[in-house]
Amino acid sequence: MPLLLVQNLSKGYRTPSGGGHRVIAIEAFALGAGEHMALRGESGSGKTTFLNLLAGILAPDAGSILLDGVDQAQLGEAARDRRRAETIGYIFQTFNLLQGHTVLENVELGMAFGRGVDRTYAESLLGRVGLSSRLHHFPRQLSSGQQQRVAVARALANRPRLVLADEPTGNLDRRNAREALALIREVCRESGAALLLVSHDEQVLAQFENVQDFAALNRVVSPEAAP
Repeated sequence: MPLLLVQNLSKGYRTPSGGGHRVIAIEAFALGAGEHMALRGESGSGKTTFLNLLAGILAPDAGSILLDGVDQAQLGEAARDRRRAETIGYIFQTFNLLQGHTVLENVELGMAFGRGVDRTYAESLLGRVGLSSRLHHFPRQLSSGQQQRVAVARALANRPRLVLADEPTGNLDRRNAREALALIREVCRESGAALLLVSHDEQVLAQFENVQDFAALNRVVSPEAAP
């Protein structure tokens, strides 16, 4: 049984004219425990919607999303939120750090929604990503590369089984992008987490042995219409 198994997944939205537009239609997708996979997809192809469905941020219209044997699609919103906090780490392209909180507080707040705050582990993670001297800095006092490192630490703070990364190097220069990607993969390997990354950057995709085309999985999306 794979860690993640998706079957007959469908998601659509209402158009301004009142009609419907189906964005996701994936017959089957699987990811093994500890496996690292990249999905190639252009902007507007629906890949962020797919990650949001896997994370439980969105509920599908139909289909199943089995994560560790539990069908995310059958859970209510509150249960999906708890499940995401406990088993999934999400690295956003725009970092999504809380600007009014320090680096350490950003990681601890992520822990608070999951297994509980463990300051020692939070500090060790931030040290692992090279931010031991920045624990009490605010995001605005950090470079883009440093903010991404905070986002990586926060995503891994609850020891997730699955890490989702949505264009995680999109806001970084080439050097910082290489360093961030290497760090994400290394920390995922050390923790045994599976990693699913989506990107349109061929230099990012070239770092993965397993690369799948999102368009081959999701057969209904037109780039002009998908979010």
